[in-house]
Amino acid sequence: MSDKLKYDVVVVGAGPAGLSAAIILAKAGVKVIVIERGKFPGAKNVMGGVFYTDCMKGIVDEFPGKAPVERHIIEQRMWILDEKSSVGFNHKNDRFNEEPYNCHTVFRARFDKWLADEAEKAGALIINNTVVREAILEDGKVVGVKTDRPQGDVYANAVIVADGVNSLLAKSLGMRQNIQKDAVAVAVKEVIGLDEKVINDRFNVKANEGVTIEMTGNFFNGEAMAFLYTNQKSVSLGVGMVIADLVKNKLNPNELIESLKKHPSVAPLIEGGETKEFLVHLIPEGGFHAVPKVAGNGVMLAGDAAMLVDSIHREGSNLAITSGKFAAETYLEAAKKGDFSEKTLSLYAEKLKDSFVLEDLKKYKGLPDMLQKNERLLKKYPKVLNDAAFELLNVNGVSKKDKEKLIWKNMKQEIGLGNMVKDMLKIWRNVI
Repeated sequence: MSDKLKYDVVVVGAGPAGLSAAIILAKAGVKVIVIERGKFPGAKNVMGGVFYTDCMKGIVDEFPGKAPVERHIIEQRMWILDEKSSVGFNHKNDRFNEEPYNCHTVFRARFDKWLADEAEKAGALIINNTVVREAILEDGKVVGVKTDRPQGDVYANAVIVADGVNSLLAKSLGMRQNIQKDAVAVAVKEVIGLDEKVINDRFNVKANEGVTIEMTGNFFNGEAMAFLYTNQKSVSLGVGMVIADLVKNKLNPNELIESLKKHPSVAPLIEGGETKEFLVHLIPEGGFHAVPKVAGNGVMLAGDAAMLVDSIHREGSNLAITSGKFAAETYLEAAKKGDFSEKTLSLYAEKLKDSFVLEDLKKYKGLPDMLQKNERLLKKYPKVLNDAAFELLNVNGVSKKDKEKLIWKNMKQEIGLGNMVKDMLKIWRNVI
């Protein structure tokens, strides 16, 4: 046993979940090693770009401090896109200008490197460019991991698996299924460079203030969500669609983002911009029912590896960091007992259950399936809403009463009264 490389905890994956766990453990004096397959933390990590501040409490309390954030968000817009139009809702509030700011746009490559530096300052060891091939098992308990390095076996009391949505380690342990086409989305993202003053003028904000725009609708011909986020000298534009819809509708994610760039509501916002980066990523979209078993003998799953993404509210990194924090806290409790069995580590599952993480996912647990099975919601209703808005706002000598009759007639023709009633009831049951 003395010649084995031994740590208290092995963390697999240097994303927000793994690094937040490492920071808490290292601060508590735990000997922790983080193994990352990328050349550096953040090299293989992608997200839309909005990061919520609250989750950093207890991890990096002075956040953002010197963290590489872009703009703090003061306005959030939601658009429902038809072929040539959009209808939506926006909320701009000066209270979002009060520190600590609610959320910021970030670039993961920079942000994850900064968070990794914080982990190393706390005492964690980070090993990059290293692939974890499988877990080391003894008597049915995870006691370490095998890597692709010569003599690369690392032993530990517990392993925290935070290696992303396609977690091979979680699958090899039987804690995760293969990716389901209706539970995972392919997201493509472009970073489009624009002058800082141009961004300020186009989005009606001051320096360091930002805007987010979330988009969906029949424009995408499937269950898709798109976004446009402002950075200091660029905007992040992206679109994601569940794999099942991409296959069904024979769509290409690259074609989706190219068509989005030409939409009349989007094109003026990116006009004159130059594409600086193009990224592709898989995102868990299955919600509550896709969350696997998260604790076993000597092992816990965190972040995307545990499918912890709230696709309804476009939240992921805050769930990842919170899950990493809970996994670290659970290890500290288990260490007091000297017991790293599934029974003891199941405290982690309880922490998730009692927090906003699983409460929010549970609240909307029926929505992913409802959107998959009811094409009217994202194909028929957006068109009806955009047509109705046009009729009401188009002053053409027709009385408002006649316009209302026309709108109502169109709704019944496009959707049907019975279908509208059924849809409203389903939405009520799954959202309210």
